[in-house]
Amino acid sequence: MNVKNSPPMRAIQAFEAFGRLGSVTAAADELGVSPGAVSQQIRKAEDELGASLLERRGRTVTMTSLGRRYHAAISDGFDRIREAGNMLDRARSESALTVSCLPSLASKWLAPQLFDWQAHNVGATVRLIGAEPEVRFGEDQVDFRVSYGAKMREYDHYAALFTDWVVPACSPALLERRPLRRPADILECPLLGIEWASDHRSPPTWAEWAASLGISYRRTSGEMAFSLSSAAIDAAINGRGFVLAQMSMAGDDIASGRLVVPFDVPLRLPDPYFLAWDRSALQKPHGAALRAWIVAVANRQDAKHQTMR
Repeated sequence: MNVKNSPPMRAIQAFEAFGRLGSVTAAADELGVSPGAVSQQIRKAEDELGASLLERRGRTVTMTSLGRRYHAAISDGFDRIREAGNMLDRARSESALTVSCLPSLASKWLAPQLFDWQAHNVGATVRLIGAEPEVRFGEDQVDFRVSYGAKMREYDHYAALFTDWVVPACSPALLERRPLRRPADILECPLLGIEWASDHRSPPTWAEWAASLGISYRRTSGEMAFSLSSAAIDAAINGRGFVLAQMSMAGDDIASGRLVVPFDVPLRLPDPYFLAWDRSALQKPHGAALRAWIVAVANRQDAKHQTMR
């Protein structure tokens, strides 16, 4: 092939994205342009190279044999450019520590206490991400993961933190409207349920709490279920009903009086929370200190539960 001119970089980039992603639409989405612009750039590359890179069969567009060879030749260069960009991203965030945490635990337990840690670790930058999916260290830009249950065994480096407890809690206003004489009376009030995703064992249900009293639970006043524990707790604070509130998440609300626990009848969660980490995170500034702090905070949380056991 006699090439007089090299195609513009935009044209080469459009063709590389098409070959890697397999469609004009996908290439356009990645590059942030219209499909028509991608097609136009590829035609420009063909004109400059003096060769057909794509062939069209009906609605299907594929690379020609020359197109496949050309794509293989340019792909290594683009792979190196992308890797260089990733390297710069890692370098920029070298001093930052990213913590991925289950959303409710992040907002109700970890985030409020992280302010205290940062106040004593001047210069430390922490990014807290509330996310349900588990992370893949080495692929995701995450240093630590706080999650729940048996998923801890999917990680190479982890430590169990604490096993939480739930107690029946409601707003003071609801208790004024619905005076209670005994724990079983709670089951006649509006109830708020919590149902986590199927890959987590959910916290104790109202049926399990009733069984701990030696009675059966009959749904008489309805029950609204939430996928986020924090949302259920907030609904209880707003007077919508009773919630089996996790002590780690509702402790401050109970201490402040936003929630009340008329009967101290706790139930233990089936699994512990855990901390997992990428080994390289401990080499970052403040990385080892942050891990030790999270474990220490969890130990204090666990100590609060000792009287419930």
